Amino acid sequence: MGNKIMFFFRLLVVLSMFFFSFTEYLDSCTSVLVSKGASKNGAPMISYSCDGEFHPIPRIVPAADHKPGTMLSIGSWNGVKGKIPQVAHTYKLVGLMNEFQLAIGETTFDGRKELINKDGMFHYYPLMLITLKRAKTAREAIKVMTDLVEKYGYCSSGESISIADKEEAWLLEIVGPGPGGKGANWVAIRIPDGYVSATANMSRIREFPLDDPDNAMYSKNVISYAIEKGYYDPKSKKPFSFSAAYNPPTEEQVRYSARRVWSIFRRIAPSMNLSSDYSSYKKKAKPYSLYIKPDKKLIVRDVIALHRDHYEGTKFDMTKDITAGPFGAPDRWRPMKWKVKGKKYAWERPIATQQAGFVFVSESRSYVSDKIGGVYWYGLDNPYTNFFIPLYTSINKLPKSFTTGRLSKYTRDSAWWAFNFVANYANLRWSYMIKDIQDVQREIENMQFTLQPEVEKMANNLLKKKPEIVSEFLTKYCIDNAEANFRKWLDLGDFLITKYNDGYIQNEKHRAKEVGYPEKWLKNEVKKNKKRMRIKEERGDDREL
Repeated sequence: MGNKIMFFFRLLVVLSMFFFSFTEYLDSCTSVLVSKGASKNGAPMISYSCDGEFHPIPRIVPAADHKPGTMLSIGSWNGVKGKIPQVAHTYKLVGLMNEFQLAIGETTFDGRKELINKDGMFHYYPLMLITLKRAKTAREAIKVMTDLVEKYGYCSSGESISIADKEEAWLLEIVGPGPGGKGANWVAIRIPDGYVSATANMSRIREFPLDDPDNAMYSKNVISYAIEKGYYDPKSKKPFSFSAAYNPPTEEQVRYSARRVWSIFRRIAPSMNLSSDYSSYKKKAKPYSLYIKPDKKLIVRDVIALHRDHYEGTKFDMTKDITAGPFGAPDRWRPMKWKVKGKKYAWERPIATQQAGFVFVSESRSYVSDKIGGVYWYGLDNPYTNFFIPLYTSINKLPKSFTTGRLSKYTRDSAWWAFNFVANYANLRWSYMIKDIQDVQREIENMQFTLQPEVEKMANNLLKKKPEIVSEFLTKYCIDNAEANFRKWLDLGDFLITKYNDGYIQNEKHRAKEVGYPEKWLKNEVKKNKKRMRIKEERGDDREL
């Protein structure tokens, strides 16, 4: 049995490197961190939009005991990088959350390319997985990760790693030491109680206290190494900034990354009237704070909503520019950057993107048993056009439709493909179809959040009377709920292709109606092509057609 578990874990690590190859290449993830005091129900939350063109397969990794002397293989894209001693016991994982309600997410910020150490053993993703199997709290997780890279080396580029347990939310930022170097340079900051942070492919930690271990931890050489490399001059009298030293901002990165942070902050604290100037790389504009206090405490649905954002209602609204077409479609096809007459341009990078593989929001509740408290709200594909399902960390099986399929072949058995089809088809007539999509999305999520207290009430009763079947009960609920709603999404796709067909829109009686283009769009067409499009009204015109 032990050999089977070892084989499974090795396979998982290798698969994670396949997963890693897309996410690091695309450099496109977004994360929100909500402290306990900023959460309405007192549950720290983190979110993680893992963006890349891949078909995700969520997994449950069971807890396991390991014999003394067992070695764990650490995989990479090119094979096994090395082995480390296995610990006596590893914890159960559901996705990127473990049985003790510890959750970890990330966004890549690259940083200085010369600091990548290809000889290091750990890429960020296996590091996250192994840590989830060895730590119960956020502070333990930081120690596990930093101890491992100190001993065995770190080979990824810069990473912002979001971590939450039942009490705290932390942001760990880490970069390598360069080729042949030892360990890594890192800083970890606790998000103060009552505050919310966000990160999106750009280092967010600037100044930090050097004598406050309860709220800030850092590698012993994080400043001295920057001085040695010329990244920081103490004679400048400026306080040391991790991001300035290890990820100095460029216009391209600021517009790509800070815009998302700005939009998250403007939505949770509209009273701040936060300027977009910094995200537009305007001179003298100040960078956004690492964390802010929201106008009201957040719930899971608020965090999910933050991931459904194309900057609607702002001057960056992606449904309003010319590329959105007549029906305001916000998706922009890659590449993100292009040139016209030798000059470089770029699309806006929204929070909601068709490139999302999956998005999760973790909910870690200290006032509920671990069997019920940890909820991994999981959504596939574009968060704007999907729905999220609850997965409790005590479940022992995942919905089949969410673990079926591959990128190379479309199948109606795969939930990812169901979401992907609806999202792609909506681009044909976005302003109309998105209303139908949101109606079903709202119906499903309303029902799930309405049912949650009742489901947990029943689970709590079972916990008192028959604790051995709580996992089975929650597993059945999670699977039944996910599969029933998956079928609704298949029906939605069928409905859309029937209602919106050949440029017509069917009415309630299933009769095709000519709806045409918005008047504003037609006026623009006339301005550009008036002579070619104009039809003159002539009487007695008997010319042959």
